[in-house]
Order: sequence, then structure tokens, then C-alpha cells
Amino acid sequence: MSGIADLKGTYVLDASHSQLGFVARHAMVTKVRGSFNEVAGTATLDGANPSASTLSVTMQAASVDTRSEGRDAHLRSADFFDAEKYPEITFTGTDFAVDGDVITVTGDLTIKGVTHSVTVPFEFQGAATDPFGNQRIGFEGSVVVNRKDWNLNWNAALEAGGVLVSEKVTLELEVSAIKQA
Repeated sequence: MSGIADLKGTYVLDASHSQLGFVARHAMVTKVRGSFNEVAGTATLDGANPSASTLSVTMQAASVDTRSEGRDAHLRSADFFDAEKYPEITFTGTDFAVDGDVITVTGDLTIKGVTHSVTVPFEFQGAATDPFGNQRIGFEGSVVVNRKDWNLNWNAALEAGGVLVSEKVTLELEVSAIKQA
């Protein structure tokens, strides 16, 4: 297999070899990284005819992990994801375009019941058959979004000026998927 144009079939996200994460600036001086530990997704890819492709990804909001239990509890609260009321964060692909080794996916990202269109360029990392006979593919992508677009509004002012949590958040996506059919 040489590139995206050769991809055809249904692929399931391998959650144990993927990371769906985010980066936000904290206290204006450093970055905090987080990810979701419970994710599932399916894509039907047609590299030769990208418009025939589909993608659906679900993340459990309560599975947010920033390596700080206190921060994670705050992110699960109504101040941010409100995981009890809105347990799932979803992304559904609506448009696919291929340019060389990049597939650009536009889709509907829903957080806290609010949906906005997001476009993510994914760089094809390759395809391989693993030692168990699974056909795997890998993609990496990122995009900057404004968290306030999804009513993730909580913040705190800093004495020296600025705010505790940046409005701009980078979504970082490293995806491994296994061919099903």
C-alpha cells in the first residue's frame, strides 16, 4: 500500500494505540496536556473517492486525563465538560478531501450539546500488517479551536494580568486504526 488513494474499507479505532488529546496554555506561561482514555471510532475510507468516506468518533467526557485528579474532576464538572449531563463528546465527518498524503476531514464536533464544524488535516503515517495479521493505518492531525465556542467558559483572572486557562486549545490527534472489511 503506497498512500491514501489506496485505502478502501472499514477501519476501527485502536484506542490502546491512539491518543485523542488537547493542549491548553495554563497561567499564560506553560501548557497542560490532556487526553480521553475511553474512545471509540469507525471510519469507512475510500481514498480514490474521498466523498464516499465516513467517520464517527465518540469520547467519554468523564475519561478526561491530565495527570492531575483535581484538575480532571474540575474538567468533568459543569464548569467545563459537565460529564454527568453530557457524557459523550462526538465528531462526525461530513466532508473529506485528499491532497497527497493528507486527508482533510471536516466534521461536526459536539461538546456539551453544542455542535460546530471543525476541519482537521490528517497526515497519513502509513499502513502495515502487525504481527497478529491486522492491517493497520496511522494518521496524525491537529487543529486550534476556541473552547468558548462550545460553552467551555470557566476561567480565573491572574494578578499579573491574563487568565488561568487559554481560550485557544489545540486538539492533537494520533490515530491507529485496524481494517475490518
